[in-house]
Amino acid sequence: MNFVLNEVLDAPGHYKKLGYDDLTPDFVDEINGAVASFAEEKVAPLYSSGDAEGCKYNSDSSVSTPKGYKEAYQEWSMGGWSGLAVPEEYGGQGMPLSLGVIKSEIIGTANWSWSMYPGLSMGAINTLLLHASEEQKQTYLTKLVTGEWSGTMCLTEPACGTDLGQVSTRAVDNGDGSFSITGTKVYISGGEHDMADNIVHIVLARLPGAPEGTKGISLFLVPKHLPNEEGELTGEESADNRNVTCVGIEDKMGIKSSSTCVMGFENSKGWLIGEPNDGLNQMFTFMNTARLGTAMQGVCHMERSYQGALPWCMDRASMRALSGKKYPDDVADKIIVHPDVRKNLLTIKAFTECGRAMIYDAALKADGMLNEDEAVREKCEEELGLHTPTMKAWLTELGIECSSLGMQVYGGAGFIKDYGMEQIMRDARISTLYEGTTGVQALDLLGRKIILDKGKELGKQAKLQIQEAFEIGTSSTAGNHNLRGHALEVAKLSTQWVTTSMRVVAGAASDREIVGSASTDFLMFSGYISGAYQWLKMMNAAGAALDANPDMDPADRSFYEAKLHTGRFYFDRLLPKAYALRDMSIKKPDSIMKMPIEGWDLATTLPSNSGNAYAGYKAE
Repeated sequence: MNFVLNEVLDAPGHYKKLGYDDLTPDFVDEINGAVASFAEEKVAPLYSSGDAEGCKYNSDSSVSTPKGYKEAYQEWSMGGWSGLAVPEEYGGQGMPLSLGVIKSEIIGTANWSWSMYPGLSMGAINTLLLHASEEQKQTYLTKLVTGEWSGTMCLTEPACGTDLGQVSTRAVDNGDGSFSITGTKVYISGGEHDMADNIVHIVLARLPGAPEGTKGISLFLVPKHLPNEEGELTGEESADNRNVTCVGIEDKMGIKSSSTCVMGFENSKGWLIGEPNDGLNQMFTFMNTARLGTAMQGVCHMERSYQGALPWCMDRASMRALSGKKYPDDVADKIIVHPDVRKNLLTIKAFTECGRAMIYDAALKADGMLNEDEAVREKCEEELGLHTPTMKAWLTELGIECSSLGMQVYGGAGFIKDYGMEQIMRDARISTLYEGTTGVQALDLLGRKIILDKGKELGKQAKLQIQEAFEIGTSSTAGNHNLRGHALEVAKLSTQWVTTSMRVVAGAASDREIVGSASTDFLMFSGYISGAYQWLKMMNAAGAALDANPDMDPADRSFYEAKLHTGRFYFDRLLPKAYALRDMSIKKPDSIMKMPIEGWDLATTLPSNSGNAYAGYKAE
């Protein structure tokens, strides 16, 4: 983590430009070290037990979290961690947003399910910081910052997930500045729990007479318990006087200790955030935070999988190396000597490290999101907009892949709960589904962030990567460590990134289905290019460190040499997939879209009156 921050991305220089002169590498390391101690001592021990126990829905509509969760959350709140990146005027510590993102990697790797509770609160905090009135901030934001209250986002409804234009939850003006909210929201993470005194729901709803579709959605603040005029709870809160009710919780494949709730709003009192009918734009503040956090989830599962798999591979003995005995005094060699096992481990390691670099790079850019200058915020959002869908989708897909590889090196033991590897894979599976599925992220990238933007941000990023690749490729470090070929490949692929997008756009002029058929392949192509760009920078930093100090400590030398080895593995064994994805991106959609409805088996066997999705289908 320190290598990426200090030697690859120059976070100390970045923080100094922002006016944080005290955020030296040692001080940042001290902060992260404190988070790591909390994660190791308080949160990681709850990972398996929380999964086994899960959340419990009670007869009074409350939800109990697993043993130890509430106590860990209270200690987290007392430590002031929820307010690390919040302005001091609202009770925070005024640190940059990026430190909060880095903090989330440590906690999320230790226990992703537990980390979701404070993580969702951060999304609510950032939304209120940018869009809420001062009165709302003083009443609700300050309590979220202390951790006394927690936050959620309530978007999804039974009949509407990705397509938020179908939101049917209603909001009626009470005439006193408040609104009555009525509707049902589903899949609400942290919607009900016993860890905080109150829960602040950020809710999408529709005002009477609002325009149809997404242009008619407004954003509301709806607390579980209504505070008094002083902004405090009375102490008399109970199941009988809740403002919002949890109707039930979901029985899930993974993240079992994170409560996933069905929330009922029945004339629930709430307050408009910002302007009417501007809810979707405001909610994207929450969504961008959430998607960056979910991208981090992919890295967290990769990192935990690697930490679980490596000791096993170093200790487990099976068969002999093909090139001869490596542990001649043992009955068999350690499985770390076998090429396939090494390939699996290196795949996890390479994806984890470039994923971390991608997110940290984005997090430093995101430090401008809370800037008071609107122009700075807009520039920041434009830059992040191109990267967010790629990071969210690519890294979470890789999180599942690497969780599977971590299980694989265990053999059959990986399938057994006792070893903890199968839980990682179960927990990882949701990451490609919530906060926008991989397919939705791909459409967002290609449709909104490239086509509607006319490729401006893509062109800027590609130009930056080509320039940096040229600078690295012509340096003495590149010559000393054989990086010139890698630099050339990054430059070449960055150019093809732009030309491929242009070919897709040209094809879409005559067949709109091309965008949908190309989008996921194009996003994955983008991910591999971004990973290569980060690996080139990391290899350059590692090589420069070795050149600058030939007599460095052997442990440090081993660390930097391992970076170079892992980077070479990425270029040699993983990056070639980019070329296949590039070629698939520009294929015509005929083999996908020309299959007639009658060719799908169920279409010919389901009676038309059984809720058959094909009834009434129109081909053109």
